[in-house]
Amino acid sequence: MSEYPTQFDKDALLKCARGELFGEGNAQLPAPPMLMMDRITDISGDRGEHGKGHVVAEFDITPDLWFFECHFPGNPIMPGCLGLDGLWQLTGFNLGWRGWKGRGYALGVGEVKLTGMVRPDRKKLTYYVDFTKAVQTRRLTMGVADGRVEADGETIYLVKDMKVALSES
Repeated sequence: MSEYPTQFDKDALLKCARGELFGEGNAQLPAPPMLMMDRITDISGDRGEHGKGHVVAEFDITPDLWFFECHFPGNPIMPGCLGLDGLWQLTGFNLGWRGWKGRGYALGVGEVKLTGMVRPDRKKLTYYVDFTKAVQTRRLTMGVADGRVEADGETIYLVKDMKVALSES
């Protein structure tokens, strides 16, 4: 389906952040420290729970990550919005991986449930994005997906109906 591989290491993700993976003006990941994953371990446009595409990615947690120092002093917790942003980043990445054109942007999310926290003693986050819809027409390029974040195997975030679009304007 795609001309790109189904796994990406940190160097490839940084290449995407620089706009070098999918081409100038197309889907691009943020640069560190806002890049919320270290590798993509699997991606597709036709697999997943609904057969409409998926992404699995990992983020290594270390006590020296930038957000632990400021959120909150003396009680370090990764902001939940960063986990949500990681899911949005991966949703947009999948659209670019499909070869679809345009810059990505988040449109919204239907529901977010935070059931656990990421503290400095955690080792790894695993992101799961499962597309429920992927649409490309002359006027609209958009993905709708559900997401899950696990910390060391424990589900801590559940997200329904994330929406990400690509726009060439």
